[in-house]
Amino acid sequence: MGRRLKEWLSVQVVKNPGNTIVMAIMLFNVFFFLASAGIISALSLDGTEKMNFIEAAFCTITMILDAGCISYVVEDIGKSGVGITLICLFVIIVGMISFTGTLIGYVTNYISHFIENSNAGKRKLFLSNHFVILNWNTRASEIVNDMLYCGSKEKIVVLVPGRKEEIQSEIEERLADTIARENAAVRKQYAHLPFIARKIAIRKHKFHKNITVIVREGDVFSSKQLNDISLERARSIIILGNDINNTICKFEHKELLEDAGKGNAQTIKTLMQVADITAAESSFNDQRIIVEITDEWTWKLVEKIIEAKQVEQKCNIIPVRVNEVLGQILSQFCLMPELNYVYSELFSNRGSEFYSFKCEKQDEQEFVSEYLKTHNHALPITIMEKDGKHHAYYVAESGEDIEKKDYFERDTFNVNLNKAYEMETKNIIILGHNSKCKNIMAGFESFSKEWREKKAEIVRIMVIDDKKSLEKMNYYKDYSFVEETVEADIYEKEKICDTINRFVSTCENDTSILILSDDSALNENIDANALASLIYVRDIIKQKVDENPDFDIESIDVIVEIIDPKHHDIVNSYSVNNVVISNRYISKMVTQISEVEEIFDFYNDILSYDEDVSDGFSSKEVYIKKVSRYFSDVPEKTTADQLVRAVYEASVEDKANANPTIVLGYVKPGGIVDIFGGDLSEVEVELNKNDKLILFSAH
Repeated sequence: MGRRLKEWLSVQVVKNPGNTIVMAIMLFNVFFFLASAGIISALSLDGTEKMNFIEAAFCTITMILDAGCISYVVEDIGKSGVGITLICLFVIIVGMISFTGTLIGYVTNYISHFIENSNAGKRKLFLSNHFVILNWNTRASEIVNDMLYCGSKEKIVVLVPGRKEEIQSEIEERLADTIARENAAVRKQYAHLPFIARKIAIRKHKFHKNITVIVREGDVFSSKQLNDISLERARSIIILGNDINNTICKFEHKELLEDAGKGNAQTIKTLMQVADITAAESSFNDQRIIVEITDEWTWKLVEKIIEAKQVEQKCNIIPVRVNEVLGQILSQFCLMPELNYVYSELFSNRGSEFYSFKCEKQDEQEFVSEYLKTHNHALPITIMEKDGKHHAYYVAESGEDIEKKDYFERDTFNVNLNKAYEMETKNIIILGHNSKCKNIMAGFESFSKEWREKKAEIVRIMVIDDKKSLEKMNYYKDYSFVEETVEADIYEKEKICDTINRFVSTCENDTSILILSDDSALNENIDANALASLIYVRDIIKQKVDENPDFDIESIDVIVEIIDPKHHDIVNSYSVNNVVISNRYISKMVTQISEVEEIFDFYNDILSYDEDVSDGFSSKEVYIKKVSRYFSDVPEKTTADQLVRAVYEASVEDKANANPTIVLGYVKPGGIVDIFGGDLSEVEVELNKNDKLILFSAH
């Protein structure tokens, strides 16, 4: 018996030392209380003659808790004996140390332990309908930031393997910057109002932080820690890829680069764990798992996981191929620079945006024609089918606008479309490189194939980059539309400027200059080369203006890709408005997909040009077309609803060559963009030949 007790005590001391000590102290105090009460009762000294054991026990406890209660035992220290007084003082001193002191210490330690566990993320979170972000990279803070525009209070839980304090600071700084900028815009908007009216308007429209972000540090592969953040009750789970920039060691950075090119095993492991939890019967229905993919190896394995784990109406896995999407976006911006302004609004949760709702109709032209007859607050653009279900897509300022009906007689308004319209040759200079170069070229290639029937070469490209990067791309020999590659280090300013001037002088039409930021650079060097290239291009444009005051500045479109949003203002200070924060577009897409799954297929469609048009055009895209070339005659002043209906009817008039087209808005010289929204009958439109239309069409 003694041996077993000794073994049990030994195990408890090792396994639960805190609980063992507390138990020992409590046993000591119980024994001490009983012994003290027995002694006080048994002594029967002056002051305790009539005190029984129960009364003595009570007095013992009260003396320990409050030394002044010694008067219950020793009424008059002058008449009581020295013995009882010393015993009482001994009980008070020992009791205060062993009981009161221990109790205070234990409670204090418990509170400290509770706070420590909470800060360390060891407490279970009881949440539902929230967003979960697993891992962290340069796109993550933009995802959180875009949640500010959701219009409702949202809860976001971020689980990362490390850098908790740094990530918390990054989020707070990003959100604070956005809120300050939005409120500054509100104050500017209502600055013309009288003082009281201005204060009321600002207070009413003030931008608030309507999201709660909880950052926890832990193991993203641990089922316990995933359950502790209520993963099974989350609305959407976003799995981010590794970030190779957060290191100052060049050798470690090189290893990360090599691994990133091979595949992302961490993403696969995380997805398998998450899919296993969300596919369970106890998890919420219609959960979305959005997973970032940057390489082919990871893509193929994710496809296998989808086949094995995706459950209809339960676990919906949505793979977002980051480099492919960004490559398509950057190529479209080179071809039609104004799309940057358009997508920055349509891809976000503010202003006009894309919406998707289930639809009973299957014929797109019938759907669009009928909707335009009775609705005036939204633009119907297409119908897409997935898994036997049809979804209609719209552009509107809010979901409520899509339901609004308008019944009134409209005046007849006609437009004359140029049926011989064809795209102009696109002249593009690419400065620098990043991990998306092949994807950017793929975007140019698909655009070229869609329009090659009318022109032998619709795209002309020159690439200026360092020797090592050009060798990696085999000097772009696989792309017939790349006319020239020039080896030039970032420090060779004269060579770069002379090359750009030479190419621009051969261009009959406008030229786009795409400045790429190396996304594989160390954090301290992020965007450095892009900013240097921007200074070169800025000097070229300034020199042309100095030589010829009538030089058309808009004939050279400068598209600057930056990775760190902090550099946005620096780029704008150099009079370049067409700044592309590449990570922000992925973040906007991920945010919208996490709310509406069907929008993912729509984005894939509009970002991809048709490569095989022998059987007609299968996908639609957003185009920017010059008014002077798209119309035979510039339309008269009208309203947005009249223009939309007139262009659509004219585009489907010739059934054999129909190209259903919806006007989304227009672009004025100087980059002034107006995307139609609200009551379109109240929106006046006066186009001139230098304006450009924003069109949604197949070609």
